[in-house]
Amino acid sequence: MRAAYTEKIADLSFSLATMCRQADAAMASATQALLQADLAIAEKVISDHDELDAMRASCEEKAFALLALQAPVAGDLRSVVSGIQAVNDLDRMGRLALHVAKITRRRHPKQALPEEVKAYFAEMGRVAAHLAKGAAEVLENHDAEQALQLLDEDDAMDDLHRHLFSVLMDREWKHGVAAAVDVTLLGRYYERFADHSVEVARKVIYLVTGKIPEDAV
Repeated sequence: MRAAYTEKIADLSFSLATMCRQADAAMASATQALLQADLAIAEKVISDHDELDAMRASCEEKAFALLALQAPVAGDLRSVVSGIQAVNDLDRMGRLALHVAKITRRRHPKQALPEEVKAYFAEMGRVAAHLAKGAAEVLENHDAEQALQLLDEDDAMDDLHRHLFSVLMDREWKHGVAAAVDVTLLGRYYERFADHSVEVARKVIYLVTGKIPEDAV
């Protein structure tokens, strides 16, 4: 019975990593749609979100079933509780990608992004993908050192977000209020996507060590 329980915990970790990779793929596609004003790609991100929502429900069901099967303690309990919490972060990551795709669809056939901010979002998309891939890996391998590295790598997204805001506040901005609102929202979506990736890494650190990283307090 113990071996079967351990196997189910490993299966939950694998399912969480799969969900994380799905959210990563959704944001990568949403970024491509945003940069290219590609309605077909944006529509696919939107329609595929149901699959990610089904993954969320499946992960939650697996986690709560593990709580019901036994009264887990110590490491097992941390695995299950961390898994339940991680599902919420992964769900938010998928929804943030969905929001990006919806802005692309709403502005089509026009570009949602003025030319001078496209490079910012291309780089934000790259950083988001890097963090999400790292989060998926640590969900699967439970490598606390790798997870700890991800906490620092989030700084790149914060820097990009600050620089983007300085562009919006520049007197030379000539694209109007609607474009400024879109860019502000989009910047926030990428920043939060990165934050949730890092939160997943923090949960893995807690799962492995039983301690909350200092900068999470």
